[in-house]
Amino acid sequence: MSQTIGVAFPIPEPWAAELARAREAAGDPLARFVPPHLTLIGPTEVPEDDRSGLEAHLRRVAASGSPFTLHLRGTGTFRPLTDVVFVMVAQGISECERLEESLREGPLARELRFPYHPHVTVAHDVPAAALDRAFDDLAGFDALFDVDAFTLYEHGDDGMWRPQRDFPLVGR
Repeated sequence: MSQTIGVAFPIPEPWAAELARAREAAGDPLARFVPPHLTLIGPTEVPEDDRSGLEAHLRRVAASGSPFTLHLRGTGTFRPLTDVVFVMVAQGISECERLEESLREGPLARELRFPYHPHVTVAHDVPAAALDRAFDDLAGFDALFDVDAFTLYEHGDDGMWRPQRDFPLVGR
């Protein structure tokens, strides 16, 4: 059997509530199932019987990463390629890219459909007018916070993404 997992930085309060409201207001069907986050590893199926190997890999990667400051500011979009509006990363891009690349080895090795681009999704697969509104409504979004861990999420049978465990960034 397998389970679907993801690895991400959860967005802290008060910004998480603001981003959740924006995703809900856009009519995004996943708004109530996906907590606000910045993805490092998107939905990935892994064997259930190798959870210890997966967590050992996550600990190794976390041990090589150092805490850093993440600055989210303004909006962007992947249109016309995909119907997504997101909050942009203004600071912390290279740290996210290094962690994503290290995570995507071993038990999480996989080919990507698109190049990795750190961002926080706020509207996905909604009508164009809702995408435009989300883009405009969050254009002034600004959040600055320290990141000292990433989180392993598990996708439940009910569609909810739930945090399972944090992996502290302890490298220097």
